[in-house]
Amino acid sequence: MNANQYCQDKAAASGSSFYYSFLFLPEPRRQAITALYAFCREVDDVVDECADAAIARTKLAWWRAEIANLYAGKPQHPVTQALAPAVRSYGLNEEHFQEIIDGMEMDLDQNRYADFKALQLYCYRVASVVGLLSASIFGYSDRKTLKYAHDLGMAFQLTNIIRDIGEDARRDRIYLPQDELARFGVTEIDIIHGHETKTVRQLLEFQIDRARQFYDRAFAELPRIDRRAQRPGLMMAAIYRTLLDEIQADGCEKVLSRRISLTPLRKLWLAWKTWVFG
Repeated sequence: MNANQYCQDKAAASGSSFYYSFLFLPEPRRQAITALYAFCREVDDVVDECADAAIARTKLAWWRAEIANLYAGKPQHPVTQALAPAVRSYGLNEEHFQEIIDGMEMDLDQNRYADFKALQLYCYRVASVVGLLSASIFGYSDRKTLKYAHDLGMAFQLTNIIRDIGEDARRDRIYLPQDELARFGVTEIDIIHGHETKTVRQLLEFQIDRARQFYDRAFAELPRIDRRAQRPGLMMAAIYRTLLDEIQADGCEKVLSRRISLTPLRKLWLAWKTWVFG
């Protein structure tokens, strides 16, 4: 199996919404963004699948060294081998890959966030930085597009937090800011045990509204000149915003006990419609 096929299999197996937006890209950019996504999956899996934090740190340290190898022209892993042409072609920043690893490592150090400002740093590292790298792969002419990519990444991560709240709570991770739980009168017990209450619903509606504000802000920031090139991000946004609508229509609090998702066919339809009609 060659490096690009390894990344393709990694992306396809995840069933992620991101995978559907890659399908419409020309091959060089599709291979580059698929390799980036595979890298994110690799380092995320380290944290999610290692019960021993010390082992997880060792593995993340290996990935830090492997990114250094990539930029030294000596990649060893199939993912970094697949990334090598993208680094050269699209000017991807080494620091951004290291920041993604920093974000994953935050999950080993803390499982609660005092306020939204603290949460924003986490979201920046695990999602906004990915948005910046993705924008470079898709191509842009106006640097304002990077602001769009930053805020769109933030919107995606906030959507993930809402979607995965129950699953994360069962891992003893609560990403909703602690001061906001207190403001709405929601306790950690409510989240961990999936209490479907009016206050939980109000808290989650507040989170959904904030995520939508980040989507709206990102769309407003995207320069017209780069809109066509950045369609893959808009395709992902169409899928993720539809997911938010589904979560809210289902009563918000249902995410505490089950994962709400769109069917593959619906994701593909939303991606295709955005590709064609923008």
